[in-house]
Amino acid sequence: MEKKNIAYLNTTVLAYLGDSVYEMHVRKHVFDTGQVNADRLHQSAVKYVRAEAQAYALKEMLEELTESELALVKRARNKKITSKPKNADPVIYKWATAFEALIGYLYLAQEEERLTMIIQQTLEAIERNKGIKNVRKTDAE
Repeated sequence: MEKKNIAYLNTTVLAYLGDSVYEMHVRKHVFDTGQVNADRLHQSAVKYVRAEAQAYALKEMLEELTESELALVKRARNKKITSKPKNADPVIYKWATAFEALIGYLYLAQEEERLTMIIQQTLEAIERNKGIKNVRKTDAE
């Protein structure tokens, strides 16, 4: 699939794929800490994959996105929600979905370097704020 066509895929589909790509990177990141207990690995991963954390990290890097990445993020964020988010405020959920759509887009476009950089910046932003516990709702909106 051509890169220009990927950008126009349904953003929900991009987010679906991006969710799994990001989850894999997060799991590798927490595994690399040397933790060997599966429950603790899961607990560590949760702080990175929560909607609030993803929304916060995306907002932190908005100025660093390219025009096409920003256009995709806005399109994904503005898409009507068809299902009720389970554990997140709808505004935060939209930002998190936009983040996942960006990850899905970069993955499908085979922009490995950019994907790695965005994910690394995300992990660092979340770590700077000690995970989700210190991210206020207003920070992620």
